[in-house]
Amino acid sequence: MDYRKSNAPVDTVTRNIMDLSEETGNIYESVAIIGKRANQISAEIKHDLTKKLAEFASYNDSLEEVFENREQIEISRYYERLPKPTLLATQEFIEGNVYWRDPSKNESED
Repeated sequence: MDYRKSNAPVDTVTRNIMDLSEETGNIYESVAIIGKRANQISAEIKHDLTKKLAEFASYNDSLEEVFENREQIEISRYYERLPKPTLLATQEFIEGNVYWRDPSKNESED
């Protein structure tokens, strides 16, 4: 998923909990799925941010560092303005874009 093009809200949104439980039939299972997906998204965002900031890594101190810091600040501000991973994961779950499986249910079918 491209988190930059998501239509997830930037601010917190009040949601009806029963709407989240429709897919799984259990609100706790839905929250666990959303939480795990949020952790995946968070790790992806962190990886992208550190990769972009590594380009500006300077191993010597000089006057140019001030200009590099401005670019780093702009990149950091961009990532701060993105929706939070929990909001992205919740939006994905509501839209049906999250795949999950329950291994305990699959074993009982065999």
